[in-house]
Amino acid sequence: MSLVLYERLCGDDRRPSPFCWRARLALAHKGLTPEVHAIKFTEGEKVAFSGQTKVPVLVDGQAVVHDSWGIACHLEDTYPDAPSLFGGPGGRAVTRLFNHWVDHGLERALAPILAPYLLAVAHPDDRAYYRRTREARFGITMEQLALRRPVYLEALNATLEPLRQRLAETSFLCGDRPGYADYLAFADFQWARSVCDRDLLGPEEQALRTWRSCMLDLFGGLARSVTAFEAAA
Repeated sequence: MSLVLYERLCGDDRRPSPFCWRARLALAHKGLTPEVHAIKFTEGEKVAFSGQTKVPVLVDGQAVVHDSWGIACHLEDTYPDAPSLFGGPGGRAVTRLFNHWVDHGLERALAPILAPYLLAVAHPDDRAYYRRTREARFGITMEQLALRRPVYLEALNATLEPLRQRLAETSFLCGDRPGYADYLAFADFQWARSVCDRDLLGPEEQALRTWRSCMLDLFGGLARSVTAFEAAA
């Protein structure tokens, strides 16, 4: 049965999308290796068959699934004999809540920090599009975003506190072994690692740094196998 994942492509073959990393890691958790097709920001028509133009998109035989949460649920329901992403219905519900926190907390804290960095590594064909759409989203220029970075870093520091608290208690967010909640949070750190040449975690963040390193090592070093900046190794 064919298994194809469409994900985001930037310059130098970088794969920065946190939503696509959620899907990649969920597939690996289930022991599945897809054929990966990477597309640029301006190539949304290549996934229009899914009824929309964003990635990730998973083609699993006759099933076409878009949205990272939809993909995770599809994998959990379609491959029940493989390791569970959620640990049961209750775990799925709580993980969905955590998914919302990552989307509206961690991702929003990182976005204004990383946007200027991503512009620098975007595929040349995408740079005008990326600048136009992100400046419209933030309401200021990329250069102004860069100047405000210290303020955004302070906000990120506060946002990370729930992760610090949990990782002071256990090796992974999900306990002794990683689950989908770990992939949700780690995908944002992989986004940063893909585009940013500085480590957003200070040396005092030992628990977070240890967890991030363990996540990078999962599945034979899957997250280490792509082009990224080693500052956040």
